[in-house]
Amino acid sequence: MRQILFAGAIGLFLTLIGTPLLIKLLARKGYGQFIRDDGPRTHGSKKGTPTMGGISFILATLIAYALAKVITGEDPTFSGVLVLFLMAGMGLVGFLDDYIKIVKQRSLGLRAKAKMAGQLIVGIAFAVLSLQFADLRGLTPASTKLSFITDFGWSIGPVLFVVWALFMILAMSNGVNLTDGLDGLATGASVMVFGAYTFIGLWQFQESCANALTLTNPNACFEVRDPLDLAVVASALMGSCFGFLWWNTSPAKIFMGDTGSLALGGALAGLAICSRTEFLLALLGGLFVLITMSVVIQVGSFKMTGKRVFRMAPLQHHFELKGWSEVLVVVRFWIIQGMCVIVGLGLFYAGWAADK
Repeated sequence: MRQILFAGAIGLFLTLIGTPLLIKLLARKGYGQFIRDDGPRTHGSKKGTPTMGGISFILATLIAYALAKVITGEDPTFSGVLVLFLMAGMGLVGFLDDYIKIVKQRSLGLRAKAKMAGQLIVGIAFAVLSLQFADLRGLTPASTKLSFITDFGWSIGPVLFVVWALFMILAMSNGVNLTDGLDGLATGASVMVFGAYTFIGLWQFQESCANALTLTNPNACFEVRDPLDLAVVASALMGSCFGFLWWNTSPAKIFMGDTGSLALGGALAGLAICSRTEFLLALLGGLFVLITMSVVIQVGSFKMTGKRVFRMAPLQHHFELKGWSEVLVVVRFWIIQGMCVIVGLGLFYAGWAADK
């Protein structure tokens, strides 16, 4: 429990004091946001705002996790390190994308094939490694079974598992990336989901099958390799994003860029895979799914009928063009995300209680 508190507090502190230093550094180098001409006109004033702010909470998360281990004297686990690897690896791909956008002064950074190749390399490495490092009970960080609240059904095998893990990583990364269109929207939504995973990891640790001899009902336990350490990672991410939100909320002093959005999406997918809550992530991160689906619907409708369903996609820009202020859109979307987290956690607890 102390690890969780230290990780969250240190992450919060580091981004609160570190982000303004990053803002000054990026502004001095002229690393400002490039604004698309086809976006909402109100976004024109954001041109030149420092971007690549994801560097702030990525570094803060890594440092917070390491310091929490040093302070408490606990050892890192393979599950925790793998999720951090996925976060940092996806963040690196996003950093390269952001850097090229800034240097070339264009809205597109890495070419699509290069960006996809980078994500695939990181994702495949995570998926393959997550099936290694079995503990004394034979549990690996990930499972080849699909999962909702716990694993269910038959094993899909290592090859299909890698494909499934890649789908989750790419889907969540792109989902957070699409959501990152308004000041603080993606950051605030991510804080809620990481908070949920902090609770889930802690609950899975308390009801772990490793403690079956002391549980009132061993049949309701969780077969997760390192649930407590996953809670530590989630807490570090929650605190780091919370501190970053202080500077990222409207009017934003810094944007997370693809550096941040790809890293957050990777972290969310990694936490879901390692905590055996893969399908539950679609509900816990409901806002990201909703916004991604708005783009799919818009593109599909235009290709099939030549007509658009929304005034503009992703969904948040549709409401901007309807006259909603940016802050109004963000707050209402945060409310939607909060409801998704509440329902998701309710189902998680109900699933455990039903087995009990």
